[in-house]
Formats: sequence, C-alpha cells, structure tokens
Amino acid sequence: MPNSPQVRTRPLPKLRHHKPSGRAAVTLDGKHHYLGRYGTEAARRKYDRLIAEWLANNRHLPKAGSQSGLDVSELLTLYVRHAKTYYLKNGKPTSSIEAIKQAIRPMRRLYGDTPAAEFGPRQLKAVRQTLIDLRWTPQPKSPDRDHEADQAAEPDPAPPRRLARETINKRVRIIRQIFRWGSEEGLLEETVWRALLTVVGLKKGRSEAPEGKGVKQISDATVETTLAKLSPTLADMVRLQRLTGCRPDEVCIIRPGDVDRSGEIWEYRPGSHKNEHHDLDRIIFIGPRGQEILAPYLLRAETAYCFSPSEVIKRFCAQKRANRKTPMTPSQAKRRPKRNPRTKAGERYTRDSYRRAIHRACDKADVPRWSPNRLRHTAASKIRRKYGVEGSQVVLGHAKADVTQVYAERNFELARSIVREVG
Repeated sequence: MPNSPQVRTRPLPKLRHHKPSGRAAVTLDGKHHYLGRYGTEAARRKYDRLIAEWLANNRHLPKAGSQSGLDVSELLTLYVRHAKTYYLKNGKPTSSIEAIKQAIRPMRRLYGDTPAAEFGPRQLKAVRQTLIDLRWTPQPKSPDRDHEADQAAEPDPAPPRRLARETINKRVRIIRQIFRWGSEEGLLEETVWRALLTVVGLKKGRSEAPEGKGVKQISDATVETTLAKLSPTLADMVRLQRLTGCRPDEVCIIRPGDVDRSGEIWEYRPGSHKNEHHDLDRIIFIGPRGQEILAPYLLRAETAYCFSPSEVIKRFCAQKRANRKTPMTPSQAKRRPKRNPRTKAGERYTRDSYRRAIHRACDKADVPRWSPNRLRHTAASKIRRKYGVEGSQVVLGHAKADVTQVYAERNFELARSIVREVG
C-alpha cells in the first residue's frame, strides 16, 4: 500500500523572557500570558500547565462558558474542530463528520448567537421540530454511460422527502453529545447537558415524523439476474458476501494473510472493521461453499487484496483483444498507454465502487437497483429464522452479542456449525 503522507505539526510555543519586565511569557491563541519571574520553577510549572491544556483542547485554550460568554455557534465550531481529529479511521475522516454537520445546521441557524449556557430543552425541541418539518429533494441519479437513450431523456423530478423518525432522533443525540463534550472540556456547566437529557426521543406512531423504510431483503432471483451482468470477480464478491453475511467493506478488503485456513471452517479477520474502536474482535467464518469461491483469489501475496479492480480491467482488455475481428495495425501496436491516466484502477474495491458496479449491472439486467448491504440483511434474516437471534448475532458479528469469554467461545462454536451447513 502507498505510504500515507507525513502530517506536519506546528512546534510548541516557546517560553520566552520578557526583558522589560523580567517575566516569563508565552503567546497562545494570539494572546500573551505572563507566568511570573523568568527562570523560576513556578514559571516553568505554569508554562507546562498552559501547554497541556492547549494541546488537550486541539491547540486552543479552553474557554469558561459562563465567564467568556460562549455562544452556540462558537461551541459548534470548537466541537467540529475536535471531531475532525477524533473521528478518524486509518487516517481518514469517517462518516460521523458529515452526520455532525447535518445535525448542527438548523441549530446554528436558529440559535447561533444564543449563549450556550441558555440552550435548554425548549430550544432543543424547537430544533427537533425544524427537522420534522424539513423537506428536501434528492438529486436525480446520473444516467449510466452505457445508456445513451437515458442521457437524452430528462429525468423526472423526484418528490420531496422528509427525514425519518430514527434519523431525527440520531441528530438530536448528536446535539446532546456536543453539550456533553462542552461540559467535559469545562466550557459549560454540567447542568446544561443534563437538562437536555430530559428531551426523550420521538416514539413510533406518536409524532409527525415518518417511519424509515429500513433495509429490505433481496430475492435470490434478482441477485442471480444481476450476477449475469457482473464481471467474474464482482460476481464472486457478491456470492461470497451472500454466503457469509459480511459487510460490503469487509468483502472488499480480504487478503490471503487475513484468512486462517488451518481448520475445516476458515476464519477471516478483517484488517479493519466497523466496531474495532470498541475493542471488539471480528471473525467471519467461511464454509465449504465460500472456500470454493475464495480459494482461487488466495494465490497471491499475503498482503495483496484478493479482489482487485486493476485485475478486472486487465482481464477485460485481454478478452477484448482476443475477440478482436480485425488485425491490429502497426500504428496501433506501437501505441503506449498513458503514463498518467485521468482515472486509474485502485488496488481494491471500496464500498462505493462496489455498490456502483452492482447498480450498473442492475441497469443492464433491467432490475431495480439494490445495494450490497441488502445481501447482509438477507443472510441475517435467513439465519435468524432457522437458528434464532443468537445464531444471527455470532455469524454476522453484531456488537450486542455477549462479550464474556465462555459465552463467546460457545457462540463461535455455534457459528462454525451454522457456516458448515449454510456455506
């Protein structure tokens, strides 16, 4: 994998000698702080304490909410700055950043200039009502390049949509989390955050907010029709995910070194997974049918990704050359590929590129578009009907399964027995 870029950090502000007064001084956030007589141990201790607070608050000195008149807009800015350094995975921001930005937009618009200490349950309910009343129009999907007729036709405008009840509850929880963080950082009194806890979430059937559609199962007939329009590599990814019930991200990052093939049932431990920040282990069990699909892709370096887009493109180009009807001219044979093509295939599929490839195949097969996460939901439903909730939890790696060692070992044995039968 390519080396990650080096992140340059600013040097720490130095403790300097203010000669006119003989005092020690340091400049933080554009303000001079005088720490007593220069060269004394007391000045050094004050400097160390200020720098520690400055670093702990993302290189900014914390403010006291009641004394500094911290308003809601300032609190939101500080929290977003903190979130950009906290919600990172493998050096990249997670989807939590965008979720936070969406949650705070109406809050900043309605109460941006309100003192943060005065933001209470009544204000939180007003923000929630704004989310309930919100109407938004989804952008029309860009037509597939293979469908010229679709490009010529004007897409029908999509009807306005509303936020689902659970989405609104999630955004309210984010707002409460912001005030909890402000209390933890000493920016606000703890009573401000605890007062917001009195606002309970919207209940099903007891609010104007609509219910979400949720993730639906996908029929085997639809999947098989789509597989006929996918490349062999992508088709094997779909088949493997359907058997194991793994997440789309997890099927994209399989490497030979991550698969333990010592037992009858293979155990795949992803290098990265959804709940790793909770210090939870993730094991995906692969049965005989899944092993048959995955085995040809394991004949490569231990750290190479099994499902590679570059390999798919090379195989596609080789097939086109083999099916060529006319001989290649000398000028065509001398042509060299571009050194820096505008788009270059990556080492592995991502969740988005995997989904887009399935959508293109759905369009070619003339079936409704479906996302790969529906394969996981379908597998969970089938296992739950036959083996119960416990079997579904352990095979799919749900975080709510019991984490005690004895129960976990019993769960793993149950998962092996299920996978041995279902694939």
